[in-house]
Parts: sequence; structure tokens; C-alpha cells
Amino acid sequence: METLKREFLELLDKDLEFRYAVAGYLGLSEILKRLDTLAEEQIKLRREQTRLTEEQAKTWNEIVKLREEQAKMWESIIKIWEEIKALREEQVRLREEQTKIWNEIKMLREEQNKLREDIISEFRHHKEVLERHAQEITKLREDMIIGFRRHDEELTKLREDLNKMYRQIDTRLSRVERTLEKITADIEDEARIVVRHRLKDMGYEVEVSALTLPELEINLYGILNDLCIIGEASVRASSSIIDEINQKIELLREKYPEKLRPKIIKVVYASLALPDLIERAKKESIWVLKATSDIVSLSQSLIY
Repeated sequence: METLKREFLELLDKDLEFRYAVAGYLGLSEILKRLDTLAEEQIKLRREQTRLTEEQAKTWNEIVKLREEQAKMWESIIKIWEEIKALREEQVRLREEQTKIWNEIKMLREEQNKLREDIISEFRHHKEVLERHAQEITKLREDMIIGFRRHDEELTKLREDLNKMYRQIDTRLSRVERTLEKITADIEDEARIVVRHRLKDMGYEVEVSALTLPELEINLYGILNDLCIIGEASVRASSSIIDEINQKIELLREKYPEKLRPKIIKVVYASLALPDLIERAKKESIWVLKATSDIVSLSQSLIY
């Protein structure tokens, strides 16, 4: 019996196939298979962790791009205000020039009146002299008429120049209005991207877009199950934007109830949120944010 035990132990130590056969007989093969399965699961988890790290890096790169776009937008706004300031200064200068012209006209009229009074006085006291010099007076009158005509022509030309300047100012103001419209459209697109990614970070895949209806237009709108996102985007926002959002929600309830859901999240996207907006948003649990961070955080109680 001792010899049999010793041979059995030697086989376990030296013969690998025999050792696995004994392990299978004892039920250890199932444990080895489970260990292999666990190793494969561990490899899959590491791959998933690597993929999540890459997605996080892409998200940060997109945030950096948004910050750069915001900086460019602020530079455009500063240039617009500088151009408006220059236009105002030019308008003030034109008004000053116009005032000077009218002062010159007033002086010419006063001199003309004085000249007429002198002529009348000289005519009364020196009738004989004036008669001898009737031709000279006639010529003088002709010269005066020519001068008046020239003066009228100069005034007409001045009016034409002023009208031309006013048309140029109107053209510049039109360009400024078009630029402001483009900035407004850019910040609305930016707001939809940022809000969508912020909700995605919270675990909600919501497609955020604009909602255009005959009676109203909403900058930020999205739905997910029983959740509805409604909001507005602006470069500079005050508390009045909350009133605008509330009015649009009431209009939806009245005419388009199918566009709403039981839970409504109100959101304001603003590059510059004024203090009155921040204070009111905190009281009324309204989500206020910009490209880089939340200004007033979204309350989780509004979602669940």
C-alpha cells in the first residue's frame, strides 16, 4: 500500500496530464475554467477603461475649442463697440460742423441786414450821390444776387454732402446689425452643444435643438421620456429672460401641449449672466451655465 501511494505521488509530481486528470476528477477543472473566464473579463474591463479615458480626452479638447471660439467672439464684440464709438464721434463732429455752418449763415444774414440798413441810410442822406452812382448800386445789387446764388449753390452742395454722409452711416450700421445677428446665431449653436454634452455627462442622452412654431421660437429644446428641456441663449442676459421662458412655456401649454412633458427643466445659457439673473435663478431653481462651467447648478431633484 505504501508503494502504491509513493508511485501515485510521483505521477502527480512528474506527469502533467495525469495531474490535470486527477484535478478534473476532483472538480478542480471547473475552478480553472472560471479563473480563465475571470481573466478574460479583466482584460475586457481594462479595454473599456482605456476607451472611456480616450472619450474624456476628446470631450476636454472640444471644451478647449469652445473656449477659443468664445474668446474670438468677445474680440468681435469689442471691435463692434469700437466701431460704434467711432461712428458716434464722427456724428458728433458732423453736428459741430453743421452748427458752425449755421452760425456762418446767421452772420451772413446779420451782415446782409446791416448792409441793407446802411444802403437805406445812405440813400436818405445822400440821395443826390446815390443818383449819380445808380449804375454802381445796380451793379452792386447784381453782385449781391450772384453772391446769394453762389451761397445757395454751396448750401445745396453741403446738403448733398451731408445726405451722402448719412447714407454711409446707415450702411455701416447695417453691417453692425448683420454682425450682431451672426454672433447671436453662433452663441445659440454653442449653447446647444454645451447643454447636450453637460446632460450627457450627467447620464442623459438628450438631443438639444431649436423649436420653431408659428407663434414662437425656442433656442434650446429637447425631450427624453417624461423630461423636457426648455431654455434661451444670449450673450448678455438679465432676469427678464426668465420671464420670456415662462411666457413661452405657457404658450406651449395653451396651444402645443404635446411638446411638453411632466418634468420641465428651465435653462439659460449666457456668456455674461447679470447679478439679478443669478439671484432669481437660484430662487426658482433654474439652470444657468456658460461654456466653461455652471453659474447656477442644475438641481437633481428636478430630474428625478
